[in-house]
Amino acid sequence: MEFKPQKFLNPKWQLLLQKSLISETTISLFETLKSYQELGKKIYPEIPDIFNSLNLCLPDKISVVIIGQDPYHGKGQANGLAFSVNSGCRIPPSLRNIFIELKADLNIAISNCGNLESWAKEGVLLLNTCLTVEESKPGSHQNIGWEEFTDYLIKKISNNGYIVFILWGAKAHAKESIINKDNNLIIKSAHPSPFSAKRGFFGTKPFSKTNKFLKKNSKKEINWNLDIE
Repeated sequence: MEFKPQKFLNPKWQLLLQKSLISETTISLFETLKSYQELGKKIYPEIPDIFNSLNLCLPDKISVVIIGQDPYHGKGQANGLAFSVNSGCRIPPSLRNIFIELKADLNIAISNCGNLESWAKEGVLLLNTCLTVEESKPGSHQNIGWEEFTDYLIKKISNNGYIVFILWGAKAHAKESIINKDNNLIIKSAHPSPFSAKRGFFGTKPFSKTNKFLKKNSKKEINWNLDIE
């Protein structure tokens, strides 16, 4: 398989990220992924899906950016969207806690489906700080170049203004310093994982705060209900 990022990325994103895509860091990153695959290492999500979060939410459609850590590392789970799993997969604990907070915040029933594609199509960019991971090895693709790529991406997006950035967990918090503070809203909290959700995630009401900001700035509110098309 050809390991050029442009092959998997919508032209609008290619234009926005053109400097990053031809940088030595990104070229080296994809060469590293290629070498991992040649060694027989299983990478998630599947290579053609690593930019799903971007391709489902184009630059001019973004209203919200939710930043996570890295993809799920279990077989068949990751679909290229942060916190999201493929349809039919058991809902992971972190996502279950997100749904619990959504119910408490906006009284939206807890979904039985963990595929968040409909949020992406609403204008929510579900972005991990690293876009790939090796099977059964969480955090295994840190420091191979993804952080620089997502830093560049976040900087470019934040310059548009009137976007809500939702930062869940320490890895996401580290991105705050590169977000343009002018006309954007930053919502920070603990990660929704079972290890930290009770220490600063539950009760933060990120969904209603997001829609309040969007409405105030004459932007379309997000329909967070996954069970209604």
